[in-house]
Amino acid sequence: MAKGDYLLRQGQVCRHLYFVEAGAVRGYYHSEDKEVTHWFGFEHDFITSFHSFITASAAVENIQLLEGSILWRISKPQLEALYNQHHDIERVVRIAYEKYYIRLEERFVNGQFTSPKDRYMQLLQQAPHILQRVPLQMIASYLGTTPETISRIRSRL
Repeated sequence: MAKGDYLLRQGQVCRHLYFVEAGAVRGYYHSEDKEVTHWFGFEHDFITSFHSFITASAAVENIQLLEGSILWRISKPQLEALYNQHHDIERVVRIAYEKYYIRLEERFVNGQFTSPKDRYMQLLQQAPHILQRVPLQMIASYLGTTPETISRIRSRL
């Protein structure tokens, strides 16, 4: 799939769980007149709009490719059939859900209790590949700040 392609647009029901073999993906929301990046996915990540996929309800987020990507997808009925045939698959998906939940909780806590500089430094330590592969505007949105603030933080390092 090509850079800029969408896997999901707000209002659609997400019908697939994806595995990223190669490439970069982001999930984002529209808030007033701006885009708010919620997450990034890279090689070996499972990605989806989890709420929409699990509940079969309309998604509130968009999922867009940031790079040309190779993705594998499975529908919920296909996944459930695999669960019944191969219990190890249930374990793999459960672990993916757990990782997603942990990242979500960490983002919430960091967004509430840390400064933009601390969030940037944590990103630099834990996921420097994001800083190399994602545009500054999206990184700033992900960190809950502005590109100007990120530039000031970088200039002081």
